Amino acid sequence: MSVRANRRRTHRIHVLAAATALVLGSAGSAFAAERINLAALANETQDEFIVKYRDGSAQRSSAASLQSALSTAATGFSGKGKALGLKHLRRTALGSDLVRAGRKLDRVEAEALMRQIAADPNVEYVEPNARMYPLGTPNDTRFGEQWGYTDADAGINATTAWDISTGTGVVVAVIDTGITNHSDLNANILPGYDFVSDATAARDGNGRDSNPADEGDWFNAGECGRTYDSPSSWHGTHVAGTVAAVTNNAKGVAGTAYNAKVVPVRVLAKCGGSLADIADAITWASGGTVSGVPANANPAEVINMSLGGSGTCGSTYQAAIDGAVSRGTTVVVAAGNNNGNASNARPANCNNVITVGAVDSAGARSVWSSTQKSNYGAVVDIAAPGSNILSTLNAGSTTPGAESYASYGGTSMATPHVAGVVALLQAASATPKTPAQIETILKNTARAFPQTPDQPIGVGIVNAKAALDSLGGGTPGAQTYTNGTDYTINDNATVDSPITVSGRTGNAPSNASVSVTIYHTYKGDLKVDLVAPDGSIYNLHNRTGSSTDNVIGTYTVNLSSEPLNGTWKLRVNDNAAQDTGRIDTWSVTF
Repeated sequence: MSVRANRRRTHRIHVLAAATALVLGSAGSAFAAERINLAALANETQDEFIVKYRDGSAQRSSAASLQSALSTAATGFSGKGKALGLKHLRRTALGSDLVRAGRKLDRVEAEALMRQIAADPNVEYVEPNARMYPLGTPNDTRFGEQWGYTDADAGINATTAWDISTGTGVVVAVIDTGITNHSDLNANILPGYDFVSDATAARDGNGRDSNPADEGDWFNAGECGRTYDSPSSWHGTHVAGTVAAVTNNAKGVAGTAYNAKVVPVRVLAKCGGSLADIADAITWASGGTVSGVPANANPAEVINMSLGGSGTCGSTYQAAIDGAVSRGTTVVVAAGNNNGNASNARPANCNNVITVGAVDSAGARSVWSSTQKSNYGAVVDIAAPGSNILSTLNAGSTTPGAESYASYGGTSMATPHVAGVVALLQAASATPKTPAQIETILKNTARAFPQTPDQPIGVGIVNAKAALDSLGGGTPGAQTYTNGTDYTINDNATVDSPITVSGRTGNAPSNASVSVTIYHTYKGDLKVDLVAPDGSIYNLHNRTGSSTDNVIGTYTVNLSSEPLNGTWKLRVNDNAAQDTGRIDTWSVTF
């Protein structure tokens, strides 16, 4: 039974159509390009692709039809005059199919093959089985303290937060390189899984299995497209230590949520890890079903992904993440370390994730070298300590050796600080918060940057104590009032959803809580206000966001000047044509 099986709950997530291609794609090659994730093609050679056939198609139900479709695509492919075969490897947990070409293809050839596959009107999408890599930037310098918990300028205020919550009962899945034996970590590790399907890269000789042990991700010059040697990073062990290293044991380091438990999920090995493996890992870690893999006995309330690669999010990543979120799992991801806009890095640019940038002890955007700095941009939600972060590690240069400690830097190191704070919040909540509610809490309670970052890296620095304090929710004897009736949001129109409060005395508090669930095909069209009984307006959302990015969240509002009694309204204004939706439910607590 899950550590928190009695606390997990499902919540409604309605996923609306996001691309015209999904509606009109049957028109054939005219729309084929819209179903191909060309932006995900790297300059490296590619031989594996993820193909999703439409529900109800023969390819989904018949292995023979599937192979026939692949053979047709391979026959129609023209690349450097060489014949090509396409082999079906397996079906992923998302219903898509992983296929492999008979040889490595360069970027031009890969694009040509993807277009040939997408010419089949039954293809919903096709994208490369791209590789993701650890985002940490190793730093050999060891520090004797973990500044990120207590630093006056940029710390997360962990020590004061621990008076309220230490993460007891919460499960955090660390999707990474796996785990090594470490006495300062072992007591908080639950059974995990190895999703690396390539036995050679996995270095365990058998591909996927129930042992998430990190066998090392070292490589030599000439391998993995690199011109240099690289030792094993033991990246997953370092990340897991920041989440939940054993604490108050008179040794080593402390974890952000040191009474939480970690499920290690191995997806990265030699030369990184594949998108198909990572998507299955996300599904399994959050309690979903993956064919051929035993069910996860401890579904995670939080997933930490300190990994990434370039390109648009793509259908495979987004479907896996949406599935996890629909199961109540908050997905926390690294922004990346390339000193670029995180909108070009995935999964940082996916919807429904909390994307984390990195700061140093001065509160400035982290810099690790002339080319390696925290990624930035509008998709970054929040920042956390990511420079000189001391955590658990292993001393082996290739294969595992003795346990050790070391300081690393990267958004990989910032991300587990945030995942740990999410665990603190879930442990302290009377009922589990939805991923959208968690994101709203983190943003509303973030501490201000001590200096304005040179590039945007979120609304501020994650603040564990303030986030936990926000759970107090209003005044003693607070009550929640809800309107669950659907109200249609028409084009270029305004709609009110009312709640009447009576029998109360006095004014509303300064920290009233307003929870909103609105489904709409274009969030950027909407202005959402809370209207007090006297007509005063408190803005909650003002025409930001994009397609299928629904307005789902909890807002803290200062209503101290407003009497409690009267009719309160949630007012939604749509200022454009084409897109519609509905107010699904909303509530106010005071």
